[in-house]
Amino acid sequence: MYPVAAQAGISGREAEVLSLLGEHLSNAEIGARLYISVRTVETHVSSLLRKLGAADRRALAQLAAEWSRAARGGEASLGLPAPVTSFVGRAAERAALTEAVKQHRQVSAVGPGGVGKTRLALAVAARVEADFADGVWFVDLVPVTDLAMVGAAVAAAVGVGEQQSRGIDESVVAALADRHALLVLDNCEHVRDGVALFLERLLTACPRLTVLATSRARLMVPFERVHPIPPLSLSGDGDGDSDAVALFLERAAAVGWPVAPEQRAQAAEICRGLDGVALAIELAAARLPMLGLDGLSGVLSDQLRLLTGGARAADRHRSVRAMLDWSHALLEPADRVLLRRIAVFVAPFTADAARRVAGFAPLEAAEVMEGLARLTEQSLLTASPSPGGTRYRTLETIRQYGVEQLAGAGDLDEVRSRHAGWALASATELAGDASPGSGAWRARFEALADDIRAALGWAAGEPGHRTAAYELALSLARLAFTRNLVGEAQQRYEQAAALAGDPSAAGSALRYAAAVAGCRMRGDDMYRLYRAAADTARGAGDTAGAGRDLATAAATTFRFAGTFSQPPPPGEAARLVAEARELAGDDPAAQAAVALAECGVLAHDHQPVLADAVARAERAVDLAERTGDPLALSAALDALTAVRTWAGDTFATAGTTRRRVELLASVPVTPASAYERANALSEAAEICVGVGDLAGARRWGEQLRDLPLLSEQGDFATSRLLVADALAGDLDGVLAGSGRFLDAWERSGSRHAPHLGMAAAAVAMVHGLRGDGEARARWLAIVDELDVAVEKQAGERQQAGYRAVFDAIVLLHHGQADQALAGLAAEPDEMDDRVIWVWRHWYVALRAEAGALTRRSDARDRITAARAVVAGNPIATALLERAEALLDGDRDRMLAAAAAFDAAGCRYQSARTRDLATTT
Repeated sequence: MYPVAAQAGISGREAEVLSLLGEHLSNAEIGARLYISVRTVETHVSSLLRKLGAADRRALAQLAAEWSRAARGGEASLGLPAPVTSFVGRAAERAALTEAVKQHRQVSAVGPGGVGKTRLALAVAARVEADFADGVWFVDLVPVTDLAMVGAAVAAAVGVGEQQSRGIDESVVAALADRHALLVLDNCEHVRDGVALFLERLLTACPRLTVLATSRARLMVPFERVHPIPPLSLSGDGDGDSDAVALFLERAAAVGWPVAPEQRAQAAEICRGLDGVALAIELAAARLPMLGLDGLSGVLSDQLRLLTGGARAADRHRSVRAMLDWSHALLEPADRVLLRRIAVFVAPFTADAARRVAGFAPLEAAEVMEGLARLTEQSLLTASPSPGGTRYRTLETIRQYGVEQLAGAGDLDEVRSRHAGWALASATELAGDASPGSGAWRARFEALADDIRAALGWAAGEPGHRTAAYELALSLARLAFTRNLVGEAQQRYEQAAALAGDPSAAGSALRYAAAVAGCRMRGDDMYRLYRAAADTARGAGDTAGAGRDLATAAATTFRFAGTFSQPPPPGEAARLVAEARELAGDDPAAQAAVALAECGVLAHDHQPVLADAVARAERAVDLAERTGDPLALSAALDALTAVRTWAGDTFATAGTTRRRVELLASVPVTPASAYERANALSEAAEICVGVGDLAGARRWGEQLRDLPLLSEQGDFATSRLLVADALAGDLDGVLAGSGRFLDAWERSGSRHAPHLGMAAAAVAMVHGLRGDGEARARWLAIVDELDVAVEKQAGERQQAGYRAVFDAIVLLHHGQADQALAGLAAEPDEMDDRVIWVWRHWYVALRAEAGALTRRSDARDRITAARAVVAGNPIATALLERAEALLDGDRDRMLAAAAAFDAAGCRYQSARTRDLATTT
């Protein structure tokens, strides 16, 4: 535990949470790391905010980073991998590269393979870590085989999750926008184009971010400062050894073969023959126990004598290849086979994985384990412990050499095919795991994901392996969705559709991709993908399926209207519905989809006759029930909810929404069920507020927050809880939760999001009740960024109903009843349905109370009229009871109203009522 934190009374678990906050992990990432729920993490974060007096989550992360550096006393950053061996020499190069990193925003350490770029970059990053307030992150790009996955690799290292309305690259850019940090990107050369595109966006949007990249070639980005990395020095300084010799001596001692002083000239000759290339020197030193210094000199001179001509740069490359050729030639035949076969793994692998991929004739599976041990002894592999057992890894230079050897032996296709089979079997096994939400499952996924991606990339380009590629894409899509990598899940489903061997499979993959797009709040993609699925179905002769998909595409334009960046042209949805109706025939699923879409067209293109709208929505529900598909029924119930809201039947709306939530509770988690459930819980929490059921609003809000799909969406996930808690009077809880809400919204790019406006308005209300006018003004400005007024056809604009309600509560609290009444002047029956929504009961009740406090002549009539509207709503009824008691000066009735507020869980209104009673 940090000493300062201990003095603040922070528990051990809170200290763990604080440490991970310092790594900029989300609550979901912290929960997975510590094997606790997201809700428990939130509790710890709230406690830390209170104990440390921090303003928000960002301040906690800053404190954690500062205390971590103080506790380490200058040791290497926790964001950097721990070196296996000591760093030797390169004092001048380290100083020069350190200065370059301090002076320039993007530095590329460029040099040939094996020259020591990675170790130098790590040493420099450790040296400058204290200069970066938000820390240092290391990203190994070796496992990345897809140019589009560079951002995902950075996100994984930094601990950034994909924001619901943004792709993973956009989420990383938003998360790092104001971070003062160093990002080390290692081994960029094989994905150079992907790195360049990503860095150009990242550095433009993140002015305080510095990037140190290692590559065999420059990246060609605008901010780049190229810093060549030469081989180790071959000439000593005075009486001292050269860096190359110092490395050789250190590694020789490490393998138990110290070099005597009189043999150092011989060691220097070996290093000169290897051109000072660090990898070649380390491989040579690893052979000393077998050959001795004389034997090593002899075989190396024979190998290097073959190298003639060419520039020095080319010679250095040849030296590494000669060293690898020589090391390869000295291996036992079985170990040579093993070395080249395991080169297909792009990420650390287990012995079992090596047996399954490399263990075939002439290599027996039983020989693999011993072979791995021998290759590790000879520095051709590294071994490291992990929760799943020892994992082995080859350096990238050696891996590339192994792939060349594999191709030369004519085994590349066979081993690639076995690797793809292993990847698919591993993915299938992981998908069947009973605990996909656990930290252990996540660790297994992270260990496998890069090899699955690599296998897919190979198989997708091989016509003879198209079926395997399709199955790999589909498996990776499912795993990525479970891991909440929803952007990749959509990409892989679309890839599976392109690889599918028959239209039915392609259409299914496209529908899954559309559903994932819904989870991402990408309406444009949903619309495009459902239309593509319709085209696929029509091409296969499935007219009913095409009708269903066209109708679903049309319904998307209404149900998810707020998620479109560019809505379809006017009238296009109606045309799709008409076409879908012709194609549907008597197919129940297609008819249900058409009926749902017709509800949207009716509401959007006309001012619907209420009775007709209700009838159409009820028909859509009836048809959906006949299909037996709970997701179709959920969508139809959503339409019925909207219609009942237009009718002002708030209690019927609440009942429909509860039915929808209960329906979805037992539905297996799929992309389609995930977005239906998130939508249903959000509406249920909101509508419970509308009928005065704050306990229900909190219950649904908690379930919404705890959905795995929303684990990274701190703004949307907590938005309904903020509203419920604010109205209940849990002011401290709202202030604590507002930090996560604001942090998540800012990380998402401070996007326009009307569905979040009421949460920000609730926070503003709490600051208003506390008398903090400055904070209230800040949050009202956020409301304006999130939401816009509704523009009616007549040209007038109306403020959102929730805003009028929250403003009135603050004004009444401060005795400004005249201003409150002015803000509630509009007649609710004349307001746009999108404005009044579920806030009708609060609106009319507070309006009646403001009239009573201002002694309007029609105050009692307003109270009587409001009673008919709010009957059955315990909070709104209590508000009217209090209003009438104020008119009558009835203190006992005031206290009875206070008790009613208590029973409804509305502590703030209870306390206010008792205060008013003392003056009555």
